Amino acid sequence: MKPISPAEALNKAAAYCTLCERCISEVSKKLTTWGVPPAEQQRIIDRLQDEGFINEERYCRAFVNDKLRFNHWGRVKIRAALYEKRLPREYIAQAIEEIDEEEYMQTLHDLVATKQRELKNEDFATKQKIIRFAASRGFEPAKILQIVKCDSYEMDI
Repeated sequence: MKPISPAEALNKAAAYCTLCERCISEVSKKLTTWGVPPAEQQRIIDRLQDEGFINEERYCRAFVNDKLRFNHWGRVKIRAALYEKRLPREYIAQAIEEIDEEEYMQTLHDLVATKQRELKNEDFATKQKIIRFAASRGFEPAKILQIVKCDSYEMDI
């Protein structure tokens, strides 16, 4: 693929950023695939930030909101995904802190209830499967155990 000019790369990157929220690492990766040299990438990214196309604080809030509401991810998995994108820790912490606790617990409750109906059983092995499933979605063990009572054989859902 033939490298594109810096002006063309800027226009394509701006269009890419208008589709949905983007972070620097995503834009950088896209610019690399277009064959833009690293020095030019930085100039393009700086310009996109100056013009408001890229805002990592806004990106963190949108990412947290989307992953909780649509993907039903917990804080652990969301935080890990944001770290992977090399976002500033203070933005990640702030976005995670903004999660509404009631909505978070309702999401976990619904996730557990759906999995429990799917498994159609209420024995100890089923509870273990449900706990592992919720943990794989990134929910904290203490929160999971609030929903799934492990000291008895009854599900608290």
